[in-house]
Amino acid sequence: MIYSNRAQWLGAEKKRVALFGMSGLGKTWAANLLRDEGWFHYSVDYRIGTRYMGEYIADNFKREAMKNPFLAELLLSDSVYIASNITFENLAPLSTYLGKPGDPAKGGLPFDEYLHRQTQHREAEMAALLDTKHFIERAEDIYGIGNFLCDSGGSICEVVDPEDPEDPILTALSQNLLMVWIEGSDAHTEELVKRFDRAPKPMYYQPQFLAAKWTEYRDLKGVSEDKVDPDDFVRWTYAQALAHRQPRYAAMAANWGVKIRAEDLYLVRNGKDFTSLIADTLPV
Repeated sequence: MIYSNRAQWLGAEKKRVALFGMSGLGKTWAANLLRDEGWFHYSVDYRIGTRYMGEYIADNFKREAMKNPFLAELLLSDSVYIASNITFENLAPLSTYLGKPGDPAKGGLPFDEYLHRQTQHREAEMAALLDTKHFIERAEDIYGIGNFLCDSGGSICEVVDPEDPEDPILTALSQNLLMVWIEGSDAHTEELVKRFDRAPKPMYYQPQFLAAKWTEYRDLKGVSEDKVDPDDFVRWTYAQALAHRQPRYAAMAANWGVKIRAEDLYLVRNGKDFTSLIADTLPV
């Protein structure tokens, strides 16, 4: 690890951390808190949605606009400009592009197209994670900021192999930052499932997991691919996806970093609190 003990972390002039864990447990909240205290906030999802998938997202908007004769005429004459307004807090353009598989009449995508977009996201996420070192250097070179927080997406565990000591992404990250897992409790998981059930959102899945669940769901429901209810499928899959990710997060923390409890992170009120919380995870 980049900081091998408590004293090294506390004495470090430049503190660099990568937070990972389930979406909704406080990664972006913590990043925003620390940004107000002078830390640099690198959002992997924002990087994906702007640098690597921004063109895909904008082209999808334009494709939909071309179905409307009024907007089509304006687009063809360069009279209107269509772009994504993605922000650190609003990643809806990215998740909307990913979409959900199933019945087109219910907003679903053909499964082949859905898989294509999943592959695009996987490649983009891997590239965005490997960009972290560049942004560490950029933060210091341009802005003079040494304290750095990488706010990773919930699907980081799906694009790395935490059991491989030579995994290229985890190697690159751990050489430059302290990897910190935000571990949620059963109560947190239950709340995340309830929240997702109220408003199911697109997400990225590991290919093997997705293929197995797509087949299992269709067999269970007795429906063809084009008759799958997109929202019902992602609701049915979500809790299973969380369970699938949990041991992968745990292995990342055990082999590549440390862990903190989500309930302890929620008590953090400033940079000093955060520094102390991380210090408590490191050996003396």
